[in-house]
Amino acid sequence: MNKKDNITLIGMPGAGKSTIGIILAKYLSYGFLDTDVLIQINHQKSLQQIMDESNYLNLRTVEENEIRKINIEKHVIATGGSAVYSEKAMEHLQSISTVIFLKVAYSALKKRIHNFKTRGIAKSDTQSFRQLFDERQILYNKYSDVIIECDAMDQEEIAEIISKRYLAMNQRGI
Repeated sequence: MNKKDNITLIGMPGAGKSTIGIILAKYLSYGFLDTDVLIQINHQKSLQQIMDESNYLNLRTVEENEIRKINIEKHVIATGGSAVYSEKAMEHLQSISTVIFLKVAYSALKKRIHNFKTRGIAKSDTQSFRQLFDERQILYNKYSDVIIECDAMDQEEIAEIISKRYLAMNQRGI
């Protein structure tokens, strides 16, 4: 499998990974896979239910296991925001895809996320959204091949930019 056969989108909850991923998949005539939905289908539970029945660390383990099983080509993969906590999951995604960080400012995410407590976000009970944001920025930067600053663009524009960059990278054999 060619590393560049897939695109993986990483970023905070509310960054637009799923929506942008669907638009991008249409642009490229690729399939689309949302790892949060994959987990929910395979476990027959919402992410929040998985956490309520155990804890956020268990959800991260479930997420890692599901991601490591992904074996597809020509897909856009939208990950859960916590995928970056698993080195094994991210190494697998890096081996099968170009990893793109959808970078969105904290202030914009705060406006988008109204269901922080019930959204199924894998975090400790004592962790604030700001602490989670700061912690994850380091990991998103670490694992990304490309960073897209999303604040000044809408989802269509972001998908178009990623599509053009991705196609240009593939033509150059990067």
